[in-house]
Amino acid sequence: MRFGFWTNNTDQWHDIRAACVHAGQTGWDGIWIADHFMPFMGDDGGPTHEAWTMLGALADAVPGPRLGTLVSGNTYRYPAVLAKMAATLDNISGGRAVLGIGAGWQENEHLAYGMEYSTVKGRLDRLEEAAELITKLLHNERSDFAGRHYTLANAPLSPRPVQDRLPLMIGGGGEKRTLRITARFADEWNVWGTPDVLAHKNAVIDQHCHDVGRDPTEIQRSAVALMFIADDEARLKSVREMDLGRPTVIGTPAEVIDTMGRYRDVGVHEFIVPDFTMGPLEQRLDTMDLFINEVAPALR
Repeated sequence: MRFGFWTNNTDQWHDIRAACVHAGQTGWDGIWIADHFMPFMGDDGGPTHEAWTMLGALADAVPGPRLGTLVSGNTYRYPAVLAKMAATLDNISGGRAVLGIGAGWQENEHLAYGMEYSTVKGRLDRLEEAAELITKLLHNERSDFAGRHYTLANAPLSPRPVQDRLPLMIGGGGEKRTLRITARFADEWNVWGTPDVLAHKNAVIDQHCHDVGRDPTEIQRSAVALMFIADDEARLKSVREMDLGRPTVIGTPAEVIDTMGRYRDVGVHEFIVPDFTMGPLEQRLDTMDLFINEVAPALR
């Protein structure tokens, strides 16, 4: 089982860089960044760094872990340009890029930046075309594509990715469309969820794979949940009583090992830990170390 570190792109750059360098030095398997331009709550836009620019800088600063977006909104960039960005990142990083993409959901940034939001169906239609188009570009020297929303005309992707197969990750849990798109095109899939949710969604992906004639073992599965881990029960007591509105893992290292084992048992290949609940940098690094030193070895 792999363990990824998800850094918050609303933090100061020097803290983001320091935490990601530390992750690379201490054995984390991946570094992930959300692709958003502003927070989704509140009137204040707030400082929010652009994800792909940061990944380029981190590719040079942090050797070792894979690097990817969790996930890029397809509505933000023309998908052929996104494929070009991912291939460039793969070259900068020496073959460590993951192209994470989803339909896009954050309406306020579409309105603020003048991007078409469309309907749920419209965004999913575009995602399906984008996944097919990106797959063609990543795996062919030249590509043609004629869709309703996107086209290619003998388009190259050069330089090629370093990896023989740069992974395409689909993010999202919609069972009728998103998971079917995952079954058709994705190398990896990610969703927020508890072990029970992951067990159910994995079964849905497997059925879609059966329907489209694909081997479900070709798709790596990953999960995200908020993380509260501490040796001190007093620090955990108040959190255990809160409803944070997101899937959450709370416990001592022994308890977290048990929870991670449940994720592994339902077919999760990578668990991605957000740093959103870890506090300022010094505390964040201590929490990262507690997880990677006390929890990860029991699951790897």
